[in-house]
Amino acid sequence: MAPLSSPEKPNPKRLRLKKSLRSLIEFGGGDQIDQNQFQSTTRKLYDGPAGAVLYLASKLSLHDPLVGRIIKTRRFDVTEFRSILDIGSGAGQILGHLLRETHPEARLVACDLSHQMLKRARNRMDSARPNYLSADLTMLPFRDESFDCVTCGWVLEYVADPRDGLTEIYRVLQPGGSLFLLATEDKFSGMLNSRTWKCRTYNRVELKQAFEESGLPWKEQHWFTPIHQFLKLGGIIVEATKPLDEDSPQSL
Repeated sequence: MAPLSSPEKPNPKRLRLKKSLRSLIEFGGGDQIDQNQFQSTTRKLYDGPAGAVLYLASKLSLHDPLVGRIIKTRRFDVTEFRSILDIGSGAGQILGHLLRETHPEARLVACDLSHQMLKRARNRMDSARPNYLSADLTMLPFRDESFDCVTCGWVLEYVADPRDGLTEIYRVLQPGGSLFLLATEDKFSGMLNSRTWKCRTYNRVELKQAFEESGLPWKEQHWFTPIHQFLKLGGIIVEATKPLDEDSPQSL
């Protein structure tokens, strides 16, 4: 695990350069259309051929095995949880590892915006253990404090305002519960990924602030490998904890 530290604030020249690159390379749909249109575009993308190859792409990019390594080595320890919600389960990049590493009696709920991705996940997992349902991250169909863990891999990029998704995660998490989230960072590789998968990217400083405003302060920043950490590659991988009741914010 990498020690938690405040991300460095980029200088103005670097910000201007990054903004110029983003305007040229990054998919801009998330900023140009409203959330309903954004999600409609997302659903069509993942229902179609792009969604069909996502599992293979996650293997070739090493995202699937690298996520598995974080979970298997207990850098993010899932063995202690008894009710886990996996948001964006379609490719099984996290769900498959949860099936192998969690307590056999732990409740697993897999949700995805795309019905077709859920079908693919169900067939790929070949397990009756998870419950599958279609759900929108910004309107999760669960009661308050339903889960002691939420995992969310590469989903927040499809929300126009990250706080809309994070406050929902806060709502369904039990006090003291954990969130494990992966998101595409606004590095050059992330911008290319954004163009391919029609999603937005996040600045690490701004995303950390959105977490704090949503009541989910970062507990740990993770990296796939020491090389990823040294080169600052691999995207944003964070663990956050919902404060216990006495420490929770009065309002979100």
